[in-house]
Amino acid sequence: MAAPASPDAGGEPVSTERRSRMSLAMVCAAGLLVLTAVRFGGHEPPPAVPDSAPRPPAAGQNIVPSAGTAAGTGRGLPRSAPVRLVIPKISVDAPFTTLALGADGHLQPPPAHDTNLVGWYGEGASPGERGTAIIAGHVDTTTSAAVFANLGELRKGDVFRVERADGRTATFAVDDAESFAKDDFPDERVYGDSDQAQVRLITCAGDYDHTVRDYTENLVVFAHLL
Repeated sequence: MAAPASPDAGGEPVSTERRSRMSLAMVCAAGLLVLTAVRFGGHEPPPAVPDSAPRPPAAGQNIVPSAGTAAGTGRGLPRSAPVRLVIPKISVDAPFTTLALGADGHLQPPPAHDTNLVGWYGEGASPGERGTAIIAGHVDTTTSAAVFANLGELRKGDVFRVERADGRTATFAVDDAESFAKDDFPDERVYGDSDQAQVRLITCAGDYDHTVRDYTENLVVFAHLL
C-alpha cells in the first residue's frame, strides 16, 4: 500500500513518491522508527486525546471477535511487558512505551516528536499473552516519516517479533492487513477479546485532511502468535 501524502515543514504536501524515498532513506541510513499512535500529523502538535481515535475495550470487557478473525495456536505466554518490536521486512526495530486511555475513552497517542518508539495499550493483553494486544505507531510526524511509515507493505505470512521484559520473544505471523475509515472503525473486530494470543498493529492511513489535521483512515495489521 502506498504511503499517504503528508504535509512537510514548509506547508506543502509531500508526494507519495517523495515520501516513499524519504522513508526508505531514513530507515536505511538511520534506522528510523516511530512510536505508535492512532492520530497525528499536521503542522501543529496533535491534541492530547485524539477525537477520532478508536476506543479499545476497558480492562475486563469481553468483546467476541467477529467471524473471519484469524485464530492463533491456542497457546500463550505469561503476562510480561513488551520492550522491543522487530519487523524485519520493513526495517522496524523500536522500543516500547505504554499507552493508556484518556478521560473520554480514546487511546492516547505517544509523543509525536519521537520517531523511534511504538506504543502498547498497557491495560490490555501483553504481546504473547492470550488475548488481543494493541500496538500503535505513527506513520509520520510534522517533520519526518515515522516507525510505521511502511506498515502497509506487510502481507499474510510475514513474521515479526516482540521482545519482552521476561526475556522471552513472542513471534507473530500476519493474517491480514486492512484500512478502515475512522468514522466507521470496527471496534469489535479490532479490539475484541480472544482466547488466542493475537496482536493488532495500528497506524494512520488514507488521505490527510488539513482541515482537521488528521488522516481519514486507520490501517490495522492482524497477527497471531506462532
